[in-house]
Amino acid sequence: MSSRETWIADWNPEDTTFWESKGKAIARRNLIYSIVAEHVGFSVWQIWSIVATNLAQAGFRYTTAELFQLVALPGLIGALMRFPYTFAVPRFGGRNWTIVSAALLLVPTCLLAYFVTRPDTPFETMLLVAATAGLGGGNFASSMANISFFYPDRMKGWALGLNAAGGNIGVSTVQLLAPILMGFGIFNLYLATPVAGGIFLQNAGLMWLPLIVFAIWGSARYMNNLANARSTFADQLAVTKRKHTWVMSWLYIGTFGSFIGYSAAFPLLIKTQFPGVTVVIAFLGPLVGSVARPFGGLLADRIGGARVTLWNFVVMAAATLGVMYAIEIKSFPAFLVMFLALFVTTGVGNGSTFRMIPSIFREQKLRGAIGTGDERRAAAIKAAATESAAVIGFTSAIGACGGYLIPRSFGASIAATGGPYLALEGFLLFYVSCIALTWWFYRRTSFLAELSPTDLAQARV
Repeated sequence: MSSRETWIADWNPEDTTFWESKGKAIARRNLIYSIVAEHVGFSVWQIWSIVATNLAQAGFRYTTAELFQLVALPGLIGALMRFPYTFAVPRFGGRNWTIVSAALLLVPTCLLAYFVTRPDTPFETMLLVAATAGLGGGNFASSMANISFFYPDRMKGWALGLNAAGGNIGVSTVQLLAPILMGFGIFNLYLATPVAGGIFLQNAGLMWLPLIVFAIWGSARYMNNLANARSTFADQLAVTKRKHTWVMSWLYIGTFGSFIGYSAAFPLLIKTQFPGVTVVIAFLGPLVGSVARPFGGLLADRIGGARVTLWNFVVMAAATLGVMYAIEIKSFPAFLVMFLALFVTTGVGNGSTFRMIPSIFREQKLRGAIGTGDERRAAAIKAAATESAAVIGFTSAIGACGGYLIPRSFGASIAATGGPYLALEGFLLFYVSCIALTWWFYRRTSFLAELSPTDLAQARV
């Protein structure tokens, strides 16, 4: 096996000898380039969170509600794109689809670079341009589904956490670098038309072109497809009939949906509620959320995903109350501290919920194979890996809807009441429902009693 081997026929990471001699190095290499491609995808997905805050300066005359729509729509399109992206990995191969999905990022970046130099662009046209950024959101589902096949069950929490964190931090990257590079004309060599207001908005798109090319090259040269990761559309669609698919999707709206929704809305929320504060500081939110994600997965590996998830939602509810209080007293330092705490909990919860999925589906399959022999048990483990990968992709698609719902909720709340307080009340109630669901389905004694002692020791659900 080598980087030149496009398709790998035999892959068994649960075999310790195979893993230590061959599997670990190949899995690590695929993880690295998966992170690169996903990082660029997330950055492109969230470009409009920064661009929207600068459109007025560039001469565009859109309302506050319209600006929130420009920020929100890529979240919705990204969520919808995750469904076909998830199914693409078993159909075409993880390496092959990474190449295609990275190349597609040229569409939103080039369209943005062209249209932001034209202040007379109708809002409906600009909304369509912003929608194409949703292509970057689809990358996450295919990347996570692909990487889940490469690692043994005992390491999935850490591996998926690293993969997701590398992508998630792209939100922080674009929110930090884009405002800086939009102040320089160095990228204007690619586009002769000047931008109004002394700001080079087109740089927000053009800055990613070299990295997109690198992601395409790296995935083509160093990634692999796994032959045993292939499955039919019908096999993957079967996960929609599983109760736990929908429960985990609801919980993931609370964790990742909150992360991507708050990341998209944070710069514009700061600009509308605290006009004297620079929006560049918004990059801190997705940064701390991204860094926290692998540690959420690692903690879940050690003490159990459901336990971490349950208490994490409790802290999320408390942090939301803190944000509401900070807005009420008009204190930006308090607002920033509490919102950063909220971002940390989204990251921890992202890691712990994705660690729960392989455990839940593995134990369900093993439960059905009790007393049937080692061969049936091995087949059950393999089936669980395929099914949990499909669930991860499906759950990530549902969870990404938060990228649309949260900015739209903030925009509607501000339009109706003049502030975001009403939207935050709704989010608080949602976190309470997540606490209840996590306890009911995964922390009650009756649920744990359904697992055999051996499987319970391995599960760490």
